[in-house]
Amino acid sequence: QVRLVESGGGLVQAGGSLRLSCVASGTTGRILRMGWYRQAPGKQRELVAFIYNGETTSYADFVKGRFTLSRGNARDTADLQMNSLEPEDTAVYYCNLLDVDHANYWGQGTQVTVSS
Repeated sequence: QVRLVESGGGLVQAGGSLRLSCVASGTTGRILRMGWYRQAPGKQRELVAFIYNGETTSYADFVKGRFTLSRGNARDTADLQMNSLEPEDTAVYYCNLLDVDHANYWGQGTQVTVSS
């Protein structure tokens, strides 16, 4: 059974940094794409960044140059380093995994709040 466990959210002042971590279990060797989405109050869930096939990384335009997504070597992880945070980055951040059978999985979400 696939399980995604997220950690690292919290409250930070504008200009600060946070690091989100997502650890996947039950999918070793079967990950096609792994990354992060976010959903702000009253808005639709949107893509933040993902790594495809363990190699190609893609970012939403609104985070380019500020956020960095990395995958762990020993574990199925997706870590999102978020720098220069802005109040507009406030949202619940969700880890997402797409496996080789195109089954889609979500974490429980972690709150990120950026104060001005």
